[in-house]
Amino acid sequence: MKNSLKVCALALLAWAMATNAQVVNAQSPTPIENPTGEAAEVKALLQKKLPDAPIKHIEKTQYLGGLYEVLVGEQMIYTDKDVTYILAGALYDMKDMPGAMKNLTDLRARELNRVDVSAIPLSYAFKRVKGKGERVMYLFSDIDCPFCERIEHTLREIDNVTIYTFLLPLDTLHPDAVRKSKTIWCAKDHVKAWETYYATQKLPDNKGDCDTPISKIQQLAQGFGIRGTPGMILADGTILSGALPKESLESELTRADVAATKALKSATGKGK
Repeated sequence: MKNSLKVCALALLAWAMATNAQVVNAQSPTPIENPTGEAAEVKALLQKKLPDAPIKHIEKTQYLGGLYEVLVGEQMIYTDKDVTYILAGALYDMKDMPGAMKNLTDLRARELNRVDVSAIPLSYAFKRVKGKGERVMYLFSDIDCPFCERIEHTLREIDNVTIYTFLLPLDTLHPDAVRKSKTIWCAKDHVKAWETYYATQKLPDNKGDCDTPISKIQQLAQGFGIRGTPGMILADGTILSGALPKESLESELTRADVAATKALKSATGKGK
């Protein structure tokens, strides 16, 4: 058991160090907590075993006799009060079975990793408004990413949304994406250039030599925990990734809009 725990700890430590290196300048939506009582003891013990792990949250749950949920970077893990075991995987609620299972880990991680949307610099993005534009999405997209192209096709079928698009070329995967992104940003009409490229594969006629926010966007994405594209932040700060199908994206946009409106009313006292 000791050897197994050591291997797991070393693996988590390596992951934690990599994650920590990526988020040095992160605009974290969840401040590091200062737990008390047993939770503080568990955190101290876990930190001793994984000294470089960026522990952002720890809280006792009702699961399996009182497991502790621990947010390390953007990843949720679980441990016992003696930190003898670590569970790095999804925990599902099956009480409604037969039927849909609920991924408790994903739901909790989403909640704790929410972004403060007021901290998103909109000057780094170009804006598209569809219909009334009441729902909001902050989209981080790589022009050469096939999944980004897929989400663009999906967005054509979605109405009543404002889309702030941040150019996030993943140059290690797509070496020409930076050049293409710069030409899009240097165009007089960002939206027209972007949509024309996806329709015809033609780039604007410029050298891409204007001042662009691309390097700042790359840092911003890392800080928010967005590791791939397409990455999306919704109105309530929820982070989504991947080319979601239309039905799922519609549902998430509406859910986030309702949650953001409710939170705003609560904060201003108008919901009382």
